[in-house]
Amino acid sequence: MTIVTAAILGVIASLVGLGFAYYQRTFVLSQSAGNEKMQQISRAIQRGAQAFLSREYRAVGILVALVAVILVVLSFLTPSMSIWTAVAFVSGASASALAGYFGMYIAVRANVRTTQASSESLNKGLRVAFSSGTVMGSIVVSLSLLGISLLYILFVEAVFGGNATQASSALAGFGFGGTAIALFARVGGGIYTKAADVGADLVGKTEENIPEDDPRNPAVIADNVGDNVGDVAGMGSDLFESYASSIIAAISLAVAGGGIADALEVNAQMFPIMVAAAGIVVSIVASFLVQTKEGATQEMLLGSLRTGVYSASGLVAVAIFLLAALLGLPIEVSVATLAGLLAGVLIGYFTEYFTSGTYKPTQTLAQASAGGPAIVIIRGLALGMMSTLAPVLIVVMATLVASAAAGLYGIAMAAVGMLSTLGITLATDAYGPVADNAGGIAEMAGLPKEVRERTDALDALGNTTAATGKGFAIGSAAMTALALSAAVITALGLNETLTIGEVLLDPRLITGMFIGGLLPFVFSALTMLAVGNAAQGIVQEVRRQFREIKGLREGTAEPDYETCVGISTDSALRQMLLPGIIAVSVPMLLAVLTVLGQGNILGQFVGVKTLVGMLVGSLISAFMLAVMMSNAGGAWDNAKKYIEGGQLGGKGSDSHKAAVVGDTVGDPFKDTSGPSLNILLKLLAIVVLVIAPILRDVTTSTSSATPTDTAITAPAPEATPEATPGN
Repeated sequence: MTIVTAAILGVIASLVGLGFAYYQRTFVLSQSAGNEKMQQISRAIQRGAQAFLSREYRAVGILVALVAVILVVLSFLTPSMSIWTAVAFVSGASASALAGYFGMYIAVRANVRTTQASSESLNKGLRVAFSSGTVMGSIVVSLSLLGISLLYILFVEAVFGGNATQASSALAGFGFGGTAIALFARVGGGIYTKAADVGADLVGKTEENIPEDDPRNPAVIADNVGDNVGDVAGMGSDLFESYASSIIAAISLAVAGGGIADALEVNAQMFPIMVAAAGIVVSIVASFLVQTKEGATQEMLLGSLRTGVYSASGLVAVAIFLLAALLGLPIEVSVATLAGLLAGVLIGYFTEYFTSGTYKPTQTLAQASAGGPAIVIIRGLALGMMSTLAPVLIVVMATLVASAAAGLYGIAMAAVGMLSTLGITLATDAYGPVADNAGGIAEMAGLPKEVRERTDALDALGNTTAATGKGFAIGSAAMTALALSAAVITALGLNETLTIGEVLLDPRLITGMFIGGLLPFVFSALTMLAVGNAAQGIVQEVRRQFREIKGLREGTAEPDYETCVGISTDSALRQMLLPGIIAVSVPMLLAVLTVLGQGNILGQFVGVKTLVGMLVGSLISAFMLAVMMSNAGGAWDNAKKYIEGGQLGGKGSDSHKAAVVGDTVGDPFKDTSGPSLNILLKLLAIVVLVIAPILRDVTTSTSSATPTDTAITAPAPEATPEATPGN
């Protein structure tokens, strides 16, 4: 089997995935959209989501074009950078944008159909909402693998004449393009959704004492729009990039021989593509196992989704061993890949444990609401911090096992293994916003109580699956960033024979780690401030309308929904730029200083060690901060839902009001800052990987004159026996 054959199989699997997405889309759209009032509300949500995404993509498109021009200019200035990197960059950005757009397209149409289906039965409501999620999941993995497969065929066969090193280097541009879209989609969508959500809750629940999603609340449509642009389009672009970058990192390390014998290099390049292809097919099969019955409890609903995810994981595990045997790869490679797959399942489980209302941590947090908002916030922060323990240990163990089994290549394959079931894992996450919207539509349309009870059950499940999805996204981001960092070190030609003392005592590495560790905190501060600023505008507007529109409180007058939608849109688009620019510019600035410092005193302060330190520092800092913020926010949200279910006094009680404050604080934690950190740590690594060939050439050409940096090399070790694939 050749690389081209494997890539063709990747194309075929991708087309199967796209066909399944179209089939599920047809099923969802064939369902009844309910009465005219329900359809009117749904159309308002559709208009708001479409308007925001169109404006966001236009703004991001300008930045994508600018970066593409820079990559083209670099390709003319240095032979190390190919113009095809720019082609791959634009392709990745376009595919990521399409994945986000189509996922949101179906989500804003599935919401009202889920509401109507829930009026018939709980199982039908679950099937419609989950089917819309499978559209998102299938499109993300299919477009990602399709782009990688087609580009790799083009690069290896037509462009670089079989030179896999140049082909894999240019392919990194695809991941860079996906990251560029993901960053702004996640940050912009997160600012939008939480500004509307916080603004609606602060005035509606705590000041006016009206229910969530009450049609009298002027921010209710903006809130429902935000669920889609943040948690559907944003999450889709986020995981698109993780999925693509993990495959690209594995291919790059296979080409470089990162733990794989030279004789197996070609097969090692094929393996991540074929594992991803198998994952697409398996996820399709497993999605049909998700179903439930009327009157199902939260445990039963969770069990139905677990059946799909766990079944997919088991089938992929079998496929991993079969594919490795088919390609003649040692069993150690299968073990490394399986370590990542198992790590993903475990991270999802522990995230669920710390954030679901069915488990003790969130129930204890809800009970703390009797002491008031301050106690809720203190306990929630402590819960979030403690919840970092399991994911960190899981990633540590998966990394150690994968590295011991197959070296740096094994680490990359662990990331591929973790993301191999993304088709169904993302479906369980994208299901959440649809169920949330369905409950909102039921409330605004005044449907019978039993319909709202069913949508509330689906929504509560959606809160848990959303938190689990975020935990999975964070874990996969950490593994992907680790794999990308390994690819960067290899691409820069850094020698692994350095002693610990030589590495740790170099001030450039240490200062790079400080810079990398600082970035997630600055980035999170900017995104949270953006939410606070935008939410302040929503609060003032909602208060104004209740004050000035006569009959609004009594329900005899209609609120002005469009103004709140406009405020959220304008604020999100304006304030998403600074965090995004910082994330891209810092690694570029350090790279420029590294180039300028060759052969002069500047090189004593900044060099490739600084870049490597930045990647390590940001990975450690962002991973734990993201887990803490995401899980604390998810627990605050579900603690509020636990009380609203009739516990501790129920809705309107003092405990409920305290829990609402905690949930409001947690909103930007779990839906803006936390998830955005996933993309930050991957973006830093992918930027350095794209420009690594230039850095390597520049530093190599001056190494004889400046042994201080390029020579991140130690004296040659004594001859040792040739490494085996498992070493």
